Amino acid sequence: MATLRRLYTSLVLLAPLIAAYELDLDSRKSILDISRHIAYKMMTFYPGNKTGGIPGLFGDPYYWWEAGAAFGSLIDYWYYTGDEGYVDVITEAMLHQVGPDQNYMPPNQSKSLGNDDQGFWALSAMSAAEKNFPNPPDDQPQWLALSQAVFNSQAARWDTLKCGGGLRWQIFTFNDGYVYKNTVSNGCFFQLGARLARYTRNNTYAEWAEKAYHWTESIGLLSKDYKLFDGTDSNLNCSELNHIQWSYNAGLYLAGAAYMYNYTNGEERWRTRLSGILNATDVFFINDTMAEVACESSDTCDVDQRSFKAYTSRFMALTVQMAPWTADFIMPKLRTSAKAAARHCSFGEDKNTCGMTWTQEGWDNKYGVGEQMCALETIQSNLIKSAAPPVTADNGGTSMGNPGAGTGGDRAVSAPQTSTTQKDRIGAGFLTAFVIILMIMGGYFMIV
Repeated sequence: MATLRRLYTSLVLLAPLIAAYELDLDSRKSILDISRHIAYKMMTFYPGNKTGGIPGLFGDPYYWWEAGAAFGSLIDYWYYTGDEGYVDVITEAMLHQVGPDQNYMPPNQSKSLGNDDQGFWALSAMSAAEKNFPNPPDDQPQWLALSQAVFNSQAARWDTLKCGGGLRWQIFTFNDGYVYKNTVSNGCFFQLGARLARYTRNNTYAEWAEKAYHWTESIGLLSKDYKLFDGTDSNLNCSELNHIQWSYNAGLYLAGAAYMYNYTNGEERWRTRLSGILNATDVFFINDTMAEVACESSDTCDVDQRSFKAYTSRFMALTVQMAPWTADFIMPKLRTSAKAAARHCSFGEDKNTCGMTWTQEGWDNKYGVGEQMCALETIQSNLIKSAAPPVTADNGGTSMGNPGAGTGGDRAVSAPQTSTTQKDRIGAGFLTAFVIILMIMGGYFMIV
């Protein structure tokens, strides 16, 4: 924490001296310097390491899931820059939110806990494992085990009673959104499975990733021309789709397909899928500058949506690592977007405030965690080609796993579940979990 305080102090002194950012993408120093300033500003919104704050929470207006995503961006920041100033605060936050079952289901979030929320925390933990981020103390849950716990808990929720499969948006029946099956929840699960397959070489994860991809395609949320739509109502047996396109859905499936392409040693069907999704991302770029097209031009992006471009950039960078032939398509877009983002990060009294819309001149008067995170991930992702590839269990990985983690079923403290249907569903969940643990443990111990 002393290192972090020194970093904060030095940047506070530097802040008044910052002029408008002109990013030089051919200079590693330029990328590092601007990324450092943007990361610092993002963390000025974080009360979790201050007196009375809760580690891992940014507080209103930011939902829990975005906090998990933000710490993922700081793990990326450490990975790209080597700056260790945030290591302690990242570790504290990531561990404080694991919940009693060590699967990112803290009871105080159960009133709005979605599979996508849990999934974003898991993807941050997976990044920590893949990037060899410093491991937690031995008596604490480990990054790989946390990722496996979330995967197992979500596999047990795979719902074949409606729409032939898929994950619901909300985890608990008493939450609004329980009837909605959305692409982001299934996309997190798909990508997490693909990344666990590559890390552990356990094909059970890959089989689940294939199942999630196939379900998304069969229901129409992934169209024949590789567009990814928002979701569908399970009460209508998923017969009607919400056709809004969000950039992070495309990013989730893009990187997931890239990991599967890598895991299968370049299997042609995954190359075809990856190429299709990649080409379909064109809709999110205006003259090669990234835009959240569903809401930016109409100025209707909510707090969540103002962070989506961060994940799109993050996942595009991962795609370049897993399938280097995609770089010719991706890197020009990341470069153009990064320069635009940097130009839109010198606003406010501190001249270090990022706006959201990069395709217009001047500041849109938007600011916050999401805006800083979008700029940070897009700028630092331009270092991806010089970064070390993600490690695996048999090639440099040090994070300890637990293939049986997260199979204890779901429990909520915010509302009772007493109906026969709900009790039966919980019982079925335990049975499914038992089958999953046997499959995964069997494959894991044969390989690792």
